[in-house]
Amino acid sequence: MSAWLPPPSIVSLTEMTTSLSELHQSHAHMVKTGLIRDTFAASRIITFAATFDPQTITYANSIFTHTDNPNSYIWNTIIRAYANSSTPEQSLLVFYQMLHGSVFPDNYTFPFVLKACSNLCSVEEGEQIHGHILKIGMGFDVYIQNSLIHMYAISGCFDKARNLLDKMLERDVISWNAILSANVGRGLMEQARRLFDEMPERNVESWNFMISGYVGSGLIEEARSLFDEMPKRDVVSWNSIITGYAHASRFSEVLVLFEDMQFAKVKSDGCTLVNVLSACARLGALSQGEWVHAYMDKNEIKIDGFLATALVDMYSKCGSIEKALRMFNRTLRKDISTWNSILAGLSTHGYGEHALKIFSEMLADGFAPNEVTFVSVLSACSRAGLLDEGRRVFDLMVEVHGIKPTVEHYGCMVDLLGRVGMLEEAEELVRTMPFEEAPMVWESLLGACRSHGDVEMAERVARKLLELNPLDSSGYVQLSNMYASMGRWNDVREVRRKMKAQQVRKEPGCSMIEVDGIVHEFLAGEGLHS
Repeated sequence: MSAWLPPPSIVSLTEMTTSLSELHQSHAHMVKTGLIRDTFAASRIITFAATFDPQTITYANSIFTHTDNPNSYIWNTIIRAYANSSTPEQSLLVFYQMLHGSVFPDNYTFPFVLKACSNLCSVEEGEQIHGHILKIGMGFDVYIQNSLIHMYAISGCFDKARNLLDKMLERDVISWNAILSANVGRGLMEQARRLFDEMPERNVESWNFMISGYVGSGLIEEARSLFDEMPKRDVVSWNSIITGYAHASRFSEVLVLFEDMQFAKVKSDGCTLVNVLSACARLGALSQGEWVHAYMDKNEIKIDGFLATALVDMYSKCGSIEKALRMFNRTLRKDISTWNSILAGLSTHGYGEHALKIFSEMLADGFAPNEVTFVSVLSACSRAGLLDEGRRVFDLMVEVHGIKPTVEHYGCMVDLLGRVGMLEEAEELVRTMPFEEAPMVWESLLGACRSHGDVEMAERVARKLLELNPLDSSGYVQLSNMYASMGRWNDVREVRRKMKAQQVRKEPGCSMIEVDGIVHEFLAGEGLHS
């Protein structure tokens, strides 16, 4: 390294860069003034170049290759950057170059190289590096040993990982966690639990590994049991258990856990809030969703991306489409999910023309619609009876955007045709779909037959539904209701008799209402509600 350091202002400028263009300016200044020849200055700019978008690693590498006499820090920086990238094999190539150069690898080099092996699951290369570590006498470094244990464990070589662990002179909780996390990552929860119970010491990461593993395996009760036993919880712990209940559709527990999290004075993050808002949306808990929104504003949490989408979705599903629109319009950084969320909300609330307007704005802003987008727009056209617009959107999806229609897209078109009374065209579309079984589309057609009183077609469609699924109640119920609306009570009794013979039962209707922040659920036919 040279005997002099660059002025602090230049280093500070490099370390304060927040974009690639600013980094280019710092680099240009260093090249112009000759500071780039200093290894310290070069190491700082390489470090920050490697921390931006993965594409900038190539830029960092170009600076590295033009650096005279790079020191071990610079070598380690570029090795680490590649190890964390989508091309970790490049890390091994740079390490190979280092071995044939004048700079000797140190105890920081090997953990980065072993991480590359872990990401590649390259046991053979890892074993060669292990041999080299032993040869140069670094086999007792605890950081290197932990990296070796993780490399072997993540590659499925648990015996080798455990053998290394047992031979360590100074084992720590990180050593145990290296094997524990690998077991959890492979879904080996019984093996992970035995190891967890054996650990002489655990930290919050140990507990979090187990809780997230149980959640990922759908074992929510086991996860909750460990969560309740934890001596100390962090935001990851809370997020793991909240995510578990959300995935299990136990949304009431999600809201209770979020309240407990506030009492525990653990600050929520984006993951927490997305799950809680999703629970509010599914429960129709508008007041609680509004409280979460106020919490975000109070804590100055930036609302964009997933959080903006979650808020738009929550307001839409809780019946406040006006607030959903205001939230959508306030969001500066929208993504495809945000657009899809407001389109779905407008569709559900019957604002077909407004949905088409938003869809046009989306295309004008350069966003490429996906399958979900077109389901929402076609559904909006269907609910508003916009036949011509729906046909144009369907053609746009297929011919311009090259999206192959799914059952949901066909279902929207059949529903649209049925609503405007074009039953024969709807039936023809159903029969020519490239799907052998599509009960939901046939159900939509049956509903249209009932609305327009076409008994003959309804009987054909009902027979088709019963062929597809003899135990599904929807075909029986819709046909029975249509006969009842026409006063054909003998036919109603015959349908009911067939249902009873097939032991088909209609699922009871369900409704929910929020009172004083508590969501109550009611089932059709139940008695007093506590």
